Parts: sequence; C-alpha cells; structure tokens
Amino acid sequence: MPVLPGAEPYRHEGGEVGVLLCHGFTGCPQSLRPWAEYLAERGLTVSLPLLPGHGTRWQDMQVTGWQDWYAEVDRELRSLRERCSRVFVFGLSMGGALTLRLAAKHGDAVQGVVVVNPANKVHGAMASLLPVVRHLVPSTKGLTSDIAKPGVEEVGYDRVPLHAAYSVRQFFRLVDGELPQVTQPMLLLHSPQDHVVPPADSARILSRVSSTDVTEILLEQSYHVATLDHDAERIFEESYAFIGRLAPEAGTTGSPATKSLGGSTTGG
Repeated sequence: MPVLPGAEPYRHEGGEVGVLLCHGFTGCPQSLRPWAEYLAERGLTVSLPLLPGHGTRWQDMQVTGWQDWYAEVDRELRSLRERCSRVFVFGLSMGGALTLRLAAKHGDAVQGVVVVNPANKVHGAMASLLPVVRHLVPSTKGLTSDIAKPGVEEVGYDRVPLHAAYSVRQFFRLVDGELPQVTQPMLLLHSPQDHVVPPADSARILSRVSSTDVTEILLEQSYHVATLDHDAERIFEESYAFIGRLAPEAGTTGSPATKSLGGSTTGG
C-alpha cells in the first residue's frame, strides 16, 4: 500500500546526540517533520519512524495494535543507542505515551523526554463501549487537523478504526501504571485549548511520574497538533535548549542536515 505524501519516515545522520520522535494515533511523521528537520539542521542524529498501520489508509490500521506501534519505536531507540552516546525521546499525543513507556522501560538509556499534548486516556462516551462496539462498527470520525493556524492541515486518517482505538485504550492504561517508573528529566508542553486530548491528561502524567527535573510550558496559541501550529517554533527552541542543558555536546559534532534517509525532502 503506497504511503500518503508527507507520511514518509525521516532519518538524519548527525552527531553523537540522537533524538527519536514518535507521532500520534492515526497521524504520521508529517506532524513532526518540521521539528525533526529543525533538530537535524543543528547537527543532531534524528529518527522519525512511521508507525505500523499509519500513513496509508485507515483499514490498514485495523490489523495493528499498540504492541506493533511500541515495537517500532523500541527498535528505533535501540538502533539510535548503537550509534549515539546520548538519546532523547520526543512525542506528540499517543506518541507521548510511547515516549513515556520507552523512558519507563529503558531507564538510563533515555537521557530525557519531551512530550507535547501527551495522551493518557481515551475520552468520550465511546470509550467504555469500545470492547463491544468495535465488533459492530468498523470506524468512527477522525481526529486529525486540530490546528488553530489557518491553512495548515495534518496528514492522517479521516476515520478512526475502532479495533485500533480499543488497543490504544488498553495501551494508555498500561502506560499509566508505568508512569512512576519514569525518572528522566522531562519537558511537557500542552495546549489549554486542545479538542483531542484534554489538559487533564498532562496533569495526571505530571502527578504520576517520578522525575524531579520537570518543566511544564503552556502553548496558549495552539490546539492539539501544536507542532504544526502557532507555537511550533517555541516547541522546537525549548526542546533544543532542553537537550543543550542535559547534553552540552549536542550540535558541536556531526554534519549539518544536508540529506535525509528514507524520507522526502519536503516537510509538511
């Protein structure tokens, strides 16, 4: 199945400091591509994978689940660890939950985490019905493009496959139980006006992690997909400063971003 334009994975070989970026549920790398390129331009090694079942058509997602999505980012993290001395993990929405599980499971192998509007729970009346409804109805309306900035669109599915939604509900419960195992420095940025993930999810995450080095930033001008919204540049700058504080060697070695591996050259 061909990948949607802009949904291609992105990689850049830079210096000794690496960053893994995790996109959200029913989304694709396009939502994080400008962020990835910003980091690559500053000499970092960057990996932005396409999660299984994403970036093609929503029907392909029906046969995948959280185990598949987590396995993909877990592999990418291990690969980055082989060629980088320090690795950070960043994530948006469900990608934030993937980020937090990687931090909980890999401990000191993850230097720090940055999460933007991280998801912790499936909300709405449909959530409690998913165990049954998913066998009766294949999909519901989509979640993409919650963006305040005019003229900006997120590449993603216009339908949510309910088998996958049930799986993500299970995954959020699993990650919630593992949050006390997260001890790394954390930068959490969230939008007070988010029509997909309420601020309560960020508040719960902050209350449950064991990290002592925590920074919370409000993205007042953006909705859910803040990485493509009015506050995108602030996210990029704050995350790069976060890396620079914890890994001062970041950006001092490696080549500038002159090429990408496995991705298009345009950045959504």
